[in-house]
Amino acid sequence: MTQPRPAAYQAVLFDFFGTLTCAVRRGPQHAAVAALLGCAVEPLVDVLDRSFYLRASGALGDATDTLRWVGEQAGGRPSAAGLRAAVTARIEAVRADTRLRPEAVTVLRALRHRGARIALVSDCTHELPAFLPQLPVAPLLDVRVFSVEVGRCKPDPAIYLAACRGLGVAPVDCLYVGDGGSQELTGAVRAGMSAVRLAAADLDGHLAFDSEPNWTGPALTSLTQLPALLDAPM
Repeated sequence: MTQPRPAAYQAVLFDFFGTLTCAVRRGPQHAAVAALLGCAVEPLVDVLDRSFYLRASGALGDATDTLRWVGEQAGGRPSAAGLRAAVTARIEAVRADTRLRPEAVTVLRALRHRGARIALVSDCTHELPAFLPQLPVAPLLDVRVFSVEVGRCKPDPAIYLAACRGLGVAPVDCLYVGDGGSQELTGAVRAGMSAVRLAAADLDGHLAFDSEPNWTGPALTSLTQLPALLDAPM
């Protein structure tokens, strides 16, 4: 009797925004955040864009301190009550911009069925850790690593290695999957992992920072192609 071939990878590490989710674009609910902070939407968006890595590293403190700083940088002077409401509105706004890919849950289940452990490794601010537990992918994640909690953003090796420690696997046994923001693919390779880019058609116009358009490594057009990669190394 032929024995099944062991999986090529023991673990799969996923980026979140643009990988497990469809392309992200800021929706109208951010206007409510601006109003509560006492500023206009345009300067708020400008501050959010140029401060992403500062915020995502947790350098500005907790969600309240971070949003206070953002509001002040955007010209607002929020009251204590307005700031508390703005923190809640910001979580709701980011959540509203987040739509899981229709195949995400099915693919994660297929990977787990193959015996793979699964980690989420996300450059994010305080909002994602707040609403991720409500999403249907949450029970399928063995480890969750958020930059805002570990104080490191991709492509720093520390954020990938934190996931490896949590999973109990070596980097060489991991496959990293991402859309390429934050130089995450080359970062994963430098950390000792294999990496594959999700080049889905919807990602044109996706909200991403420090992307790597010149990635020449392997790529997928759909997450549905991913389980087969566990059966043979790239």
